[in-house]
Amino acid sequence: MPQINWNDSFNLAGKLTPARIWNGLKVLGSFYASRLLNKPVQWGYPVSISFEPTTSCNLRCPECPSGLRAFTRPTGMLENDFFRKTIDEIHKELLYLIFYFQGEPYLNPAFLDMVKYASAKKIYTATSTNAHYLNDENARRTVESGLDRLIISIDGTTQDVYQQYRVGGNLQKVIEGAKNIVKWKKELNSKTPFIFFQFLVVKPNEHQIEDIKRLAKEVGVDEVRFKTAQVYDYETDPNKLIPTIDKFSRYKKHEDGTYTAKNKLANRCWKMQHANVITWDGLVVPCCFDKDAQHQLGNLKNQSFKEIWQNQNYRQFRTELTKSRKNIDICANCSEGASVWRD
Repeated sequence: MPQINWNDSFNLAGKLTPARIWNGLKVLGSFYASRLLNKPVQWGYPVSISFEPTTSCNLRCPECPSGLRAFTRPTGMLENDFFRKTIDEIHKELLYLIFYFQGEPYLNPAFLDMVKYASAKKIYTATSTNAHYLNDENARRTVESGLDRLIISIDGTTQDVYQQYRVGGNLQKVIEGAKNIVKWKKELNSKTPFIFFQFLVVKPNEHQIEDIKRLAKEVGVDEVRFKTAQVYDYETDPNKLIPTIDKFSRYKKHEDGTYTAKNKLANRCWKMQHANVITWDGLVVPCCFDKDAQHQLGNLKNQSFKEIWQNQNYRQFRTELTKSRKNIDICANCSEGASVWRD
């Protein structure tokens, strides 16, 4: 589950119920039991789930399969009825719902209706957007939907820098969209959504780290978060994206100019224990690193979510992870999951 800032932690706490607390304790207990016994143990159900509104996107970011139109799986939109059926099944245990996997959520016409439905179930809701569709009406509807957290991807403070990664994007639209949300929060006297500027640090924009902090203050967003970039061909970095500032890089540079991943993969994964991802068409996959849904653990068209969570595919994947995580392809470039506190 993403980290919670102290400023909106009270909002999250307000979503806690005895059933969700008990479920969370069971999940945490199973994580440590798995480490102690050196074999998979899974009690309880996910604390956090990512639901994919769509695989469609308006931008063409160079390290994103949506942007590159590089999926082998089909493009489509999450249907409201299908979403509601799943939420009805798991909402008593579920604390945190992320409306994002691949694609731009606001391209799905039913997206904000789904947010409103989940919010009515007292689930903490979050999404990530490139903010090109946050016009005045959508901004008002976003605030009215009850969305708890809005992550706005903004990877530059000038158009020339921003568009080097956000290919096809318009920085002014992003800023205007953020201002629209800030305005409607004030108009409607709403404390939510908590607004993040998320700045993906890459070599072309690393000189604007202080600038984005100033811009965020000018716009009135709540916080800036810096994110390290996942680079697929990181050994040679052909797109020249890996930053020179070491703290913002997932990779270590060697004298010959090649890179290796910094993270040493332990045979355990907190994310696997407490969360998962559901694609727009109902495929359940381990986590957000399985962008093309190659590790399909179940299909909600054939089984209920709770059946899938304990099925043979899931048990087999958990076993493989505890034995040799480095041999699982989606784990090779992972910066998460090694510790319960780093996720």
